[in-house]
Amino acid sequence: MEQPSPPTSLPKYLAEGLPKQDTETLHEIRNYVGALIEYRDQSVDTDELPEAAEPVNEPDNTENGTVVKEKVTCGDDSCKCASGDPADMHDPYLYRYYRENGTMKSEYIGKPGSEEGGSG
Repeated sequence: MEQPSPPTSLPKYLAEGLPKQDTETLHEIRNYVGALIEYRDQSVDTDELPEAAEPVNEPDNTENGTVVKEKVTCGDDSCKCASGDPADMHDPYLYRYYRENGTMKSEYIGKPGSEEGGSG
């Protein structure tokens, strides 16, 4: 059996350095990488979400993260939503909160009940 080729996306320093490691170190690296992937793929804890975000169940959700309904402001200072009062904010929209490289991020999905999400 010949040594496997590294993925082309692997940085050169890793592609050259990993084969030089002993088997025990490679097992430790594998365990670390597995734990790192698990950490990055985990749902965002509700205490990390914005105060106004309300988690929703998404049984068909195949992507990682936590889907929430969230009332938002539109950014127009003359709009009533600028008060910050939840009663004045725009109706809830769905957002997915997730981790990317250890940082919490969010993406717009769409209005609740809509068939399609969006990227607006």
